This record gives sequence, structure tokens and C-alpha cells, in this order.
Amino acid sequence: MTEAGEGARLWWIFLITGLLWLLFSIIVFRFDWTTVNAISILFGVVMIAAALAELLAAFLDHGWWRVAQLLLALAFGVIGIIAFIHPGNTFKALAAVISFYFILKGFFHVAVSLFAWRDLDHAWLVLVLGLAELVVGFWAAGDFGHQTILLVVWVGITALTRGISEIILAFTLRGARA
Repeated sequence: MTEAGEGARLWWIFLITGLLWLLFSIIVFRFDWTTVNAISILFGVVMIAAALAELLAAFLDHGWWRVAQLLLALAFGVIGIIAFIHPGNTFKALAAVISFYFILKGFFHVAVSLFAWRDLDHAWLVLVLGLAELVVGFWAAGDFGHQTILLVVWVGITALTRGISEIILAFTLRGARA
């Protein structure tokens, strides 16, 4: 079986992980995260999990998309490690890391939707998701009063957008199977 066929056969894994990301985002929004330190550790966990998910997706993909996903996995891993190194230092540092994640992921989603729009049934959803991630990334890069609640919102949005992108990927792979 080809790699593409193998990836299409495993579409349900991305559906399950997407649903788990959505559940995680609900948990993030429900808990009282009162310190930047706790939010930074939470974000580090999210980034390491996102790096692992990108690695899994890279091994199921082919061509230059595989290289792009491996680079994205590396970037997410580095971002996760940075979030763990000095978790409570400053609001600005964590906001910068979060903004970098959203801008990087947003550009990746926009590029995927524009370059592969003929191959993807759900390219418009990927484009909308990418544009939303870019907006949140530039929002996180701005100075909005250093409110801890914004960090919680950004981490929750990270998990939410990750879940949506994995569900889109699951149904794209399922469609490729047919």
C-alpha cells in the first residue's frame, strides 16, 4: 500500500485527536488559570503535543509537504521547550511565543489552502482557519494590558484551532480513501 493510501486508511486517528484537542480547549476555558507560570506550562504541553501531531502527519504525507510539516514540528517543539525554560518570567515573553506560533501556523494553513486548493476538498476551511490564526497571532503580538486572561484565551484558541485543523485533515484523508 502506498504512503498516501496508508494515510487515508488512518483518517480516523486525526478525527479522534481533533476531538481530543476540542475537549482540551473546553477544559482550558473552564479552569481558573490565575498565573502566567501555569499558563506557560500549559502552553508548553500544547506545543509539544502539536509537534508530535505534526510529526505523525509528516510521516503520513509525501513530497515537500512532508518537509514543511517536519519543519513545523521542529518549530513547535522549540516553542514548547522555550515555554518550559522560564515559565513565569514575563507576560510579554509568553505572548511573543504564542504570537509566533499563531503566525507560523496561520501562514502554513494559508499556504496549504492556496497551493493545494485543487487537491483539497476543504481548502476554503483551511484558508479561513489560517486567516483566523493570523489575526490571533497579530493580536497576541500587540500590547493589550498584559492581562492573564488573554493568555488563557490564546492557549484555548491554540487547542481549538488545532482540533479544527485535525478534523479537517481527517475528513480530507477520508475523502482521499474513496
